Amino acid sequence: MTATATGPGPEALAPGYRPGRTLPLRVEALRQWKRRRTLVMAGVIAALPFVLIVAFAIGGPDADDRGGRITLIDTATASGANFAATCLFVSAGFLLVIPVALFCGDTVASEAGWSSLRYLLAAPVPRSRLLAAKLTVALGYSTAALFLLPLLALAVGTVAYGWGPLQLPTGGSLPAGDSVVRLLIATSFVLVSQLVTAGLAFWLSTRTDAPLGAVGGAVGLTIVGNVLDAITALGGWRDFLPAHWQFAWIDALQPRLEWGGMAQGAAISVTYALVLFALAFRGFARKDIVS
Repeated sequence: MTATATGPGPEALAPGYRPGRTLPLRVEALRQWKRRRTLVMAGVIAALPFVLIVAFAIGGPDADDRGGRITLIDTATASGANFAATCLFVSAGFLLVIPVALFCGDTVASEAGWSSLRYLLAAPVPRSRLLAAKLTVALGYSTAALFLLPLLALAVGTVAYGWGPLQLPTGGSLPAGDSVVRLLIATSFVLVSQLVTAGLAFWLSTRTDAPLGAVGGAVGLTIVGNVLDAITALGGWRDFLPAHWQFAWIDALQPRLEWGGMAQGAAISVTYALVLFALAFRGFARKDIVS
């Protein structure tokens, strides 16, 4: 049994059929929530603040190995806001890539791997509706995962180190209330910067029946982007790499909020993501589904 891109119109399938009511978002969200990988990923992210608390309790931050240069890690125990910023700093480069790649890369490929994708389309769920629902839920879970870490870290850090201003490595501080707003801005930029990974994973998910291939491919290509950004010989070409702007959110944790780097990084990430999402929808619309 195959599901091709052509066939009778939806109105010819059943009286009262409405494509917009197929595969409701709440149904897809519940299906994804019950997946073991969702709960495991939530557990891993939730465990990180506690792991860092223990690490700082055992060793403590130390700037001596960096020649006296102060970083966010050295100010981690100054307040709950500092601890949240540190958790974001140590996880933004790789750990937070994984849930985005997992949620977006596993969503379509897993259905194909279970041979349930053709039955969803035969329900009938329009292809565009299927992808839109899955992408919306995947991005929703990715957003929840990315915001879970700093919010939990802020709560845990406040209990461990107290509520206070955000001590800046460059000197000075931000009031506690302002620091929460700045952390939200920083986390929002991290989310936008991860849209490239989401686009890669989702596109690969529509091209393969192996979820691990889609997730691993997206993570691998993200790592390749980081490696290319480290090659200074590329000069100005690095400005077109999403990885070049992944830590632009640190500009939000300055005495004066700077939007330039985050605006450029967001524009690059959104552009890449839109192209990848469009490729996913276009390719899936013409794909012969046999699994």
